[in-house]
Amino acid sequence: MSGITATGEKRLVLVSGRAHPVLAQEVSEELGVDVLPMDAWDFANGEIYVRYGESVRGADAFVLQSMPAPINQWLMEHLIMIDALKRASAKRVTAIAPSYPYARQDKKHLGREPISARLVADLYETAGIDRMISVDLHAPQVQGYFNSPLDHLMALPILSRYVSEKYGEEDLTVVSPDAGRIRVAEQWAKRLGGVNLAFIHKSRDPKKPNQAIAKRVIGEVDGKTCVLVDDMIDTAGTIVQAVDALTANGAKNVIVATTHPILSDPAAERLRNSGVLEVVCTNTLPVPEEKQFPELTQLSIAPLLARAIRAVFDDGSVTSLFDGEV
Repeated sequence: MSGITATGEKRLVLVSGRAHPVLAQEVSEELGVDVLPMDAWDFANGEIYVRYGESVRGADAFVLQSMPAPINQWLMEHLIMIDALKRASAKRVTAIAPSYPYARQDKKHLGREPISARLVADLYETAGIDRMISVDLHAPQVQGYFNSPLDHLMALPILSRYVSEKYGEEDLTVVSPDAGRIRVAEQWAKRLGGVNLAFIHKSRDPKKPNQAIAKRVIGEVDGKTCVLVDDMIDTAGTIVQAVDALTANGAKNVIVATTHPILSDPAAERLRNSGVLEVVCTNTLPVPEEKQFPELTQLSIAPLLARAIRAVFDDGSVTSLFDGEV
């Protein structure tokens, strides 16, 4: 006998942190597997404790954690969960952060600044991940911060399908809130049947976070229903200024489409009072009841995550999921 042959099949294990249990349940239903039981609590000083209720030895583990506020707590919990899996002899650990933490700090704007997105990548790899899955990174170069594979999924098919089905009969123009998002806007325009493009020329002071000044609209928006696209909405200052600029230039209606609804105060109030026709987002982040408003529509990202998990588990291709061609 030349060797020992192991018996048994590969086992997929889905693990979820406490930040967004609704999304974890949706993903588990898409996959047809239960979320692994886990005890988790905080000590009086804020330390986090986790312990899995079942064996994960030899399993292909997928660890899902959203990153709403307070982001540092949920990031730390994610890292601790990964460490627990490695120490429990999971065969492979894939971290799933639908909204990548610290994604905006991907480069240095000024001297003596950190590159926090790179630091987060180092933390994940030190914790022991074999792979990372995320959705609509703020900057695609974050993929290069990892030595292990990073599957960069796109919410574009989910969002654009909804907009197309609801507003396809309108005279649409896709609008980028700044010059840096034009490539994404081009993909949107293609998805919506080759509609026109416009963008907002704005300035931003790197010394003042969450502040930007919308200056002028480049492109034809007069009489159009504008689809304003961005990867995230934090305080909504930039988006609301863009809405005002489009309205001032004769836009008939403005629809806002975004992947990550951070919605830090006073975002919900600003959007509610902005005159937008609809704000369409995914549920990569939970939106608490007090921040929901009539114009907000949240679409589930669970089918996309479940397809990626299944493809990774089956050692299949995820290319169609991260180039938007689905």
